[in-house]
Amino acid sequence: MHRRDFLKLSAATGCTALLGSSLGGCAGPAEWQRLMTQGPAKESPTVCNICFWSCAASVHTIGDEIWKITGQPEDAHCDGRLCTRGTGGVGAYYDPNRLVKPLMRVERDGKQSFETVTWDKALDFIGEKLTKVAREHGPDRLAALTHGPGAHHFIHLLRAFGSDSVAEPAFGQCRGPRDTGFYLTFGEGIGSPEQTDMENARCVVLIGSHIGENLHNSQVRTFTDAVRNKAEIIVVDPRFSVAASKAQHWLPIKPGTDIALLLAWMNVIISERLYDASYISRNTAGFDQLAAHVAPFTPEWACPETGIEPDVIRRTARIMASAAPATVFHPGRHSTWWGDDTQRARAMAILVGLLGIWGQKGGYFIPEAVELPDYPLPAYPTPKTSWRDVTVGKYPLAGSPLVDVVLDNSIGPDPHYRALIIYDTNLPMTVPGAGEKLAQAAKSLDLIVAIDVQPSEVTGYADVILPECSYLERYDVLRNDDERQPCLALRGPALPPRGESKPGWWIAKEIGHRIGLDKHFPWKDYTEVLDWRLKQVGSSLAEMQKLGIKHFPRKTPVYYEPGAAISFKTPSGKIEFHSTTLKDAGFDPMPRYTPRPSPPEDHYHLNYGRAPQHSFSRTQNNPVLYQLMPENVVWIHPAAALRFDIANDSHVRLVNPDGVVSNPVRVRVTERTRPDSVWLTHGFGHTAEGLTLAYGRGADDAALMTRILFDPISGGTGMRGNIVTLRKETA
Repeated sequence: MHRRDFLKLSAATGCTALLGSSLGGCAGPAEWQRLMTQGPAKESPTVCNICFWSCAASVHTIGDEIWKITGQPEDAHCDGRLCTRGTGGVGAYYDPNRLVKPLMRVERDGKQSFETVTWDKALDFIGEKLTKVAREHGPDRLAALTHGPGAHHFIHLLRAFGSDSVAEPAFGQCRGPRDTGFYLTFGEGIGSPEQTDMENARCVVLIGSHIGENLHNSQVRTFTDAVRNKAEIIVVDPRFSVAASKAQHWLPIKPGTDIALLLAWMNVIISERLYDASYISRNTAGFDQLAAHVAPFTPEWACPETGIEPDVIRRTARIMASAAPATVFHPGRHSTWWGDDTQRARAMAILVGLLGIWGQKGGYFIPEAVELPDYPLPAYPTPKTSWRDVTVGKYPLAGSPLVDVVLDNSIGPDPHYRALIIYDTNLPMTVPGAGEKLAQAAKSLDLIVAIDVQPSEVTGYADVILPECSYLERYDVLRNDDERQPCLALRGPALPPRGESKPGWWIAKEIGHRIGLDKHFPWKDYTEVLDWRLKQVGSSLAEMQKLGIKHFPRKTPVYYEPGAAISFKTPSGKIEFHSTTLKDAGFDPMPRYTPRPSPPEDHYHLNYGRAPQHSFSRTQNNPVLYQLMPENVVWIHPAAALRFDIANDSHVRLVNPDGVVSNPVRVRVTERTRPDSVWLTHGFGHTAEGLTLAYGRGADDAALMTRILFDPISGGTGMRGNIVTLRKETA
């Protein structure tokens, strides 16, 4: 069945494939109070999966009910205090629309539908299809599109099969240009969590970073420390964000002109000799070329481009330079904006180098992870073709597979890829245009498997849907991030899986068994892997089940010694202001500004961002978080409201130049956004009918993004170049 119709899962699909219950025994505050009086709660360690910050936590259960989830006091990610979303993780367990049985696409009388099947039938079908792909085309023709720590099991499955084509939206749609820009400058990227030393900073610079609304837990807390310590806060944002409200300096920049401002800041720092000449001499390469490059880009030049007055540009440059090296120039995270995003990140990284704050107290600390041995397994086979073979011709410096490239190479009469495994990533709501590409790919591919907890939009393209249990019901790979204090954190099950849902490690192992990979999955239970690895560093699974998190001593300093000559992992061994790697690949070796057109009359830049109640498009159906924010609103400036005769709290539809029209969305009229821009929280406007709470609520910003500006260096999908007009909704 090569041609696949897009199928919408409803709450009635297969009758028993979805949970179809309410919040179990925890329907409201009265039920939680009842639980609290029943006796002492059992605590089980977990690592939150509501967002990628992965805070260590404890799940408190009484009998077979969850009472609450709290943060681990010893965890630097949360310091014992989970965010709104983390405490709302209870709703992930009680989501009434959870998938709880395998589903397979069937066709009868020319009509396709999903039917519930046994695990054996679903897994046998997948095994047969993958075996056929390997025999006829090669195992390298299988690709996976994944998200989150649970993806580890499926990355292992693909590598054991003979493919390295595993792409995650987090690279092409989020941090890829940022990491590429910093890698080209310092020889290493930025970690997660970012290694910003805001608690010790005297100045913090945020450019397009929504700390306080993205609720990256430890970043919010250390930013709060900086505010409390009276650090100078400089926020560059077209919108008066929460962070801007804490700042002494808010620069409401014209969208698309960040590089112009960054070049002007460099101009001031260099022309006024506000840098540490000794540091520059010891640790950087290309300073003279940089100085010549930025000489024309004065604050007076930047003013008409950015809308920022020259004296403001000079004053803020002097503030960040005078505080250095105790200045955090925050790298941000979501960095796919205008198609020149690697160069934008390069400009930020060059300022970090110019200020001499890398590896310095109050700037960037040096992160470190635990040296944790891998479980002994056979070596992976070498793929016949690598993801690089289908990527570097188009994006020569991409450091990771790209979702768009994988999808593009899954389309046509003779596609490179022949099968897709999609794990825990709702591509149509995440990657603009992914729905259309998946629909085309479905006509060519031999197999599409979706592994998910909920019946999200992406499941409608699958041949087989496999229900994974929530993070509260499973073991996963140990959390071992690069951070200030090395530590390990355990995610374990607090309760048994609901229905027939299974943990990801079990699903990957069972697929592996059916395609002859038993030697790569020698364990009966994933606890064997966890216990073996922990024992190599003097711990055990039994200990971690009690502790949840364990710290280990650092083996390297937190900061570089002042005055030290630092060795960087770049071709020159220094911070590279002038990049020969970029030059050799045919790109500008230093950032160059490209002017952006203003929106035509009655059109507005479509800006978007996060809200503290939700993670991307993943949580709108969470019954706890839904109550906090059931839909998004669109921010419009009073001038736009007057132009269209739109009242606050009324509804409009957003219309893009290609004729895409949003759902009705409630209006917030506010001067907190520029007159040339509207702003929308990402992740709403779901079209999956099986998500009964989220379905049809609010406007989908991704659907309005039909004009993507691809970054030619990293392949990032610049999404900020889209514009909309307003259509007043009448009763």
